Order: sequence, then C-alpha cells, then structure tokens
Amino acid sequence: MDFSISEDQQMVVDTVRAFTERELVPHEAEVERTGQVRPELVEEIRGKAIDAGIYSANMPVELGGGGLDDLTLAMAERAFGWTAYALHYIVARPSNILRACTGDQVGEYLLPTVRGERVECLAMSEPGAGSDLRGMTCRAERRGDHYVVNGAKHFISHADLADYVILFAATGIDDTPRGPRRLISSLLVDFDTPGVERAPGYNCVSNRGYHNLILNFDDARVPASKLLGEEHRGFDVANEWLGSTRLQVAAVCLGRADRALSAALGWAATREQFGQRIGRFQGVSFKLADMRTRLLQAELMTYRAAWLSARGEMADADAAMAKLSATEMLQFVSDEAIQILGGMGLMDELPLERIWRDARVDRIWDGTSEIQRHIVSRDMLRPLGC
Repeated sequence: MDFSISEDQQMVVDTVRAFTERELVPHEAEVERTGQVRPELVEEIRGKAIDAGIYSANMPVELGGGGLDDLTLAMAERAFGWTAYALHYIVARPSNILRACTGDQVGEYLLPTVRGERVECLAMSEPGAGSDLRGMTCRAERRGDHYVVNGAKHFISHADLADYVILFAATGIDDTPRGPRRLISSLLVDFDTPGVERAPGYNCVSNRGYHNLILNFDDARVPASKLLGEEHRGFDVANEWLGSTRLQVAAVCLGRADRALSAALGWAATREQFGQRIGRFQGVSFKLADMRTRLLQAELMTYRAAWLSARGEMADADAAMAKLSATEMLQFVSDEAIQILGGMGLMDELPLERIWRDARVDRIWDGTSEIQRHIVSRDMLRPLGC
C-alpha cells in the first residue's frame, strides 16, 4: 500500500475541508438548537455543493458524478466529518445501490439523483428486524405487473427530505436445510404512491436535525418495472452498498475524532492548573498519546480497506474491521476529550458533547459492532470448516 497522498487527492481534501468550514460549520449551532435544517438551507447547501463539484463524488463521471475512487472518497468523507452529520449528509454521496438501475430506472431515478434533482432514502430496518434482515415481515407480493406492498419500516434516515425510497421487502420463501428463509427483493418506491405513508419517527440523542421516520405500506401498488436488480436477489444489491457505506461511517468517525482531539490538545496546551499548563501533567498527556495512537490505528485500518476497495479487492471483513475500529475509536477519543476539558467538555458552547452524543449511533447503524465482529470471525473460521 502506498501511503503517499497524490496532488489530486490533496486538492480534493482541501476543497472539501474549505467547503465544510465555510458552508456547513457556521450552521451547527442553529441545527443543534432547533433540531432542524431549514428546507431553504438544504437547497442552498446542495446547490453550492453542486457548483463546487463535490456532489455525487462517488458516482462515475459518465453518470455525471465526480468519479472519485474509494480511497479518495474516504479522505473526503473524513474532511466532511468535522461537522454535524445533519449538514454533512446534504452533500453526501447517493447510495451505490442505485447503480443497479437499468432501463427506464436510469433516467427516472439514477441520473436525477446524481444531479441532485431527486433524493433517495433506504428502508431495511423494521421493529422486529434489525440486525436479522431475514426476519423482515414487510412483504411485496407479485400480482401481475405490480407488487402489492404491506408492512412497516422504521429508523428510516432522512426520509423526510427524500422523494423516493429504496425498499427491501420479502417477496418469497425458500425452504432450506436450516428451515424456511425469506427471499428479499429491492424496489424503487415513490412517496406519492397511494398506500405509502411517512410517519414521524423517534427522538434520537444522536445527530440532531438528521431525522428518522416510520414508513407504513398499506396495499401500495408498485409497478414491477421498479424492481431493482433481480427478484429475490435483494441481498446481492445490498451487499454492494453495505461495504461502501461502512467505509463512509468509518471515515466520518476519523473526521469527528480529528476535531475532538484538536479541541483536547488546544485545551491541554493553554489551560493552567496548579501553576502550570495541564498538558504537562502525565494524567493528561498520556490521554493525548492514547487518543492519537487509537486514531492513527483506525485511520490505517480505514484507508487500507478503502485502498483495497479501489483495487476491487476489498472483502466484507475488511470493511467490517474498518467500521469496528473507527467507531469504537471515536467513542474512546470523544470521551477522553471531554475528560480532559472537564465540565466545559459537556457544555454546548463547544462541539465535544455533540461529537460524544453523535458517536453513539455509529456503533449501531449500518451493522452493529457485534455484527462486524461476526463478519470478521466468520471470515477467519469458515476456511477451517468451523
């Protein structure tokens, strides 16, 4: 692995960092206070991101995207991670799942989403199916040239600002030696489809302004032409998305940790107690050393996985290890940063308490830490017949 950063990569990082500091960070206090990102601000940020050439950076150039490889994307996401996710996600990359679009789906969903004219969300989780996706009960029954969808989804991020959903639903049953197993398919469903309802979600302590909704489907008729990928092969579509999304989570955690460590380091170098700066006390300086070490370890794990992905060589376990190491590192770094600042670390005048709160969900969404450990351990044990 080449650890050097090319001139082009550095230019991308510098552009994203400057955009984040200029266009996103100034709005953090408003979002934290109101729990909202004003619709006009969403449009303003999205428009400026498009003008700056950093919108849809993950999509191929031929589709109108930025064409960045996964390693450069990870570096860019790290720069975005400096700010609140409610602001960052507005210029986040469209889901790679959309690259499975074919035929009319390309012009109706993929290309408008790459251009920023449409916004998607993704629906997998259900009240009774979180990590166990095979346990989902939302079903799509094929009837002629339509699917009839019934059931509910929850924890559907930013569904309030999306105009369609990439829905995963059960479309059949497969009898296996281990018992019946639901077959999952993916559908593109417009929110103006009769029988589709968006309901308020739950209040979450993490990522204020970035809302989750509940989606209810009551005999919603979805044309069969909206099937994404092959019927009953929804997990094939999802698996391509999950790896890149886990890399994104890991990279954003690096950016959040950068900001937390910066705040702690600045405080340790200037705060005086007992006649000297607190950074001179071993109890503080050793914390800083551990924070930097853990951050660098997670950085190497994340960039390694992204480098492998750019070469088409990343395994599920590589993405899992990156997410696991980065999310648990951020938990440690943000908590230690608050400990160094003491009471001030928990005051909302500083970003640390937000970073600390926001970090909690990273070990849950896009696959819990336990799921990541399962992926890694199975990768180790399966070749041994265990």
